[in-house]
Amino acid sequence: MVKNKFVSDYQINTSRKILFPYLSSASGLSEWFADNVTINEDKDYIFHYDGEEHYARIVALRTNYHVKFDFFDPDNLEETDHSYIEFKIEENELTQTLFLKVIDYSDSYDDGELESIWDNLVTHLKEIIGG
Repeated sequence: MVKNKFVSDYQINTSRKILFPYLSSASGLSEWFADNVTINEDKDYIFHYDGEEHYARIVALRTNYHVKFDFFDPDNLEETDHSYIEFKIEENELTQTLFLKVIDYSDSYDDGELESIWDNLVTHLKEIIGG
């Protein structure tokens, strides 16, 4: 199946230290991104939403700056073209404004649907953190 790469930036009025745990920890992601997020004994993240479980590993991490989750099928470990979600916290040096860059590489939706989904998710995140 052909994958689609969606990229969008969202202005966030908070600090990196407040925002980052919501992007990188199971408890933080459970508050806004999925119904629940757990971590198994292999340190795999299990995202629970829409009655399904989605497995992911952190493949890139720079505290307070960047995290990337690589999704995989635990029953098909041979697959190589995994979907992923990447969160980057970027700062406009002139205005000191923080932006959350979302990169969603998946085969699920077109850009219009993904934009609507991410707009709603990030709006919910902003309500939680007050940003």
